[in-house]
Amino acid sequence: MTSFGDLLGPPPTLLPGDDEAESALLNGTDPAAVAAAHPSASIAWAHLAEAALDGALDGPEPDIARVVAAYAYARTGYHRGLDQLRRNGWKGFGPVPWSHEENRGFLRCVGALARAAQAVGEEDEYLRCLDLLNDSDPRSIAELGLD
Repeated sequence: MTSFGDLLGPPPTLLPGDDEAESALLNGTDPAAVAAAHPSASIAWAHLAEAALDGALDGPEPDIARVVAAYAYARTGYHRGLDQLRRNGWKGFGPVPWSHEENRGFLRCVGALARAAQAVGEEDEYLRCLDLLNDSDPRSIAELGLD
C-alpha cells in the first residue's frame, strides 16, 4: 500500500474527467443517455449503479434484479476507469485521491461494486474492492459509506 506521504511511492494519479458527461449529469440528463453518449465516463456508470442500488438493499431480501444491474453498471465503470487510470500513468497501485473530483466516478464505481458484490454473497470481490479503495485513498471508504 502506498500512502500519500510516501515520497518514494508513485505520485497520485489525477484523472482528467469528462466535462461534457459531467455537465450533462449536472443538468439532469438521464445517466443512461450520458453513459451511451460517453461510455468511457465512469461518473455516468456510477450514477447508474448507485441509482440501481438505491433502495434495493433496504428490505429483508435484496432486490436481486436491481443489485445485478448495479453490479453490471459498476463493473463497466470500474473497467472504464482502470483504462483511464492506466492511460494517465497508474501502474496498478498508488494513490487515486478522493479529493480530486474527477477521480470520484471511478472510486464511486468501486464502492457500488463492493456493495453489489456483498449483496450477492461475493465476499472475495467485496474485500478486493475495499482493498482497492483503501490503497487508492483510505478516505474514500468513509466517503462512500463503506466503513
